[in-house]
Amino acid sequence: MRPVPTILHLDMDAFYAAAEQASKPSLRGKPVVVGGIGTRGVVATASYEARRFGVHSAMPVAQARRLCPNAAYLNPRFSLYRAVSDQVMELLGRLSPLVEPLSLDEAFVDLEAGGVADDAASARTAGERLREDIRAVTGLTGSVGLAGSKMLAKIASEQAKPDGLVLIEPGTERELLAPMPVRILPGVGPATGEHLRRAGMTTVVELAEAGEDELVRLLGKAHGASLYRMASGFDDRPVVSERDAKSVSVEDTFEVDLHDRVRIRAEVGRLADRCVVRLRAAGRSGRTVVLKVRRYDFSTLTRSETLRGPTDDPGVVREAAGRLLESVDTTGGVRLLGVGVTGLADYTQEDLFAQAATEKAETERAAAEEAAGEDAGAEEGNAGEGEPYGGGAALERAPEPLPERRWHAGHDVRHAQHGAGWVQGSGLGRVTVRFEEPTSRPGWVRTFKVDDPDLEPSDPLPLVRAADESAEPGESGGREAQVVSSPASLPKSRSDAGGEISSP
Repeated sequence: MRPVPTILHLDMDAFYAAAEQASKPSLRGKPVVVGGIGTRGVVATASYEARRFGVHSAMPVAQARRLCPNAAYLNPRFSLYRAVSDQVMELLGRLSPLVEPLSLDEAFVDLEAGGVADDAASARTAGERLREDIRAVTGLTGSVGLAGSKMLAKIASEQAKPDGLVLIEPGTERELLAPMPVRILPGVGPATGEHLRRAGMTTVVELAEAGEDELVRLLGKAHGASLYRMASGFDDRPVVSERDAKSVSVEDTFEVDLHDRVRIRAEVGRLADRCVVRLRAAGRSGRTVVLKVRRYDFSTLTRSETLRGPTDDPGVVREAAGRLLESVDTTGGVRLLGVGVTGLADYTQEDLFAQAATEKAETERAAAEEAAGEDAGAEEGNAGEGEPYGGGAALERAPEPLPERRWHAGHDVRHAQHGAGWVQGSGLGRVTVRFEEPTSRPGWVRTFKVDDPDLEPSDPLPLVRAADESAEPGESGGREAQVVSSPASLPKSRSDAGGEISSP
């Protein structure tokens, strides 16, 4: 515990939803829900406009649609969120060398270690300046808590939401914590909270009054003693700058249960490849491959296999995940699959046998495809009208129809004629796009065929236009940085539905 409030906790406000509103002018001031938008999806983040209807994180999307049917339901764009998070973390790094990220939108900062604060006044100044810098660089808002401990700084940032700053003066901890529910304390989840409720403890003051011995009897020595100290306002956990990831994983929930074993194996292979992409992006390798299967009855099975050494080879991970799948009964149907890698390391010990097997399989597959192509060419040559057996050029094979392109709601696109936009929805062979940019006014809506050759997926645009960005043709140079306006300051645009073209 510190005698001065120099531990800062930053929590970005409704991060995913706020980033979507900032990048889509037509959604500012309107309810937005980000998550899996299918019937089995789960809400990742809801904007404050959607929260007024009772929508919250971890809620099934089907329930959210009943509560707030007129919200915009969007698929996540993690490339955008990571880019914005990197900007925020860079700003935190300027304050102190001790920054402890908890997620893309949340982190602790030790202001004392950075020499930017040594009392309440300087800590408040640093916190306010940070909020201003975040707004200028990203166009988004964050809430800041300041206190003498990590626990209280996090509580303060929660009280500051949205877009505020709360400083807890040292010495007022117990008075502040007393009426709060026990779930406010770190380490008290649903199970522990229910256990304490049955013991007659629902507020922090009741925990403190129960005493350490009683909490140890109920929860065990380590957990009980730690919880008693926190209920009394004590938390001496330091800000740790390095938090090594313990695992890398990906998973998908399917709209309809999968029964086809071939399809299930193909999905496992696809997830393994995605997992390796994340593993390599983090510059890591892993020793243990984990398969997660949630079946039709919601029972969840996990299987793991430890390799001879760390690897980031997609073939090795794919084969291990496939072997694990063989030990799982999927006859009743599968609703979720996941592949992960644990036992992370900073180096790779190549599995030469697996690598050789992979190369051999690829060589055999290429040879088989080549042989099949020659056989097909000979058959087509024989079928040529008016040509003798084996003579003349082979007829061209009719090209196989391309699979229908999928357009995810909320994702970025670019049209050769109309420029940048985002997908409002798709279905029945058509995709509806709203053409607008983060720094533009609400844009027009147009509908295209899903296979329109002029429409392509695109990368997210920056939320804030850089001050040194060159001027467009016909514009004067030296523009100031354009920051996305807050939702409350923008005029509301009406929502249009139907028709080929509609106005903002």
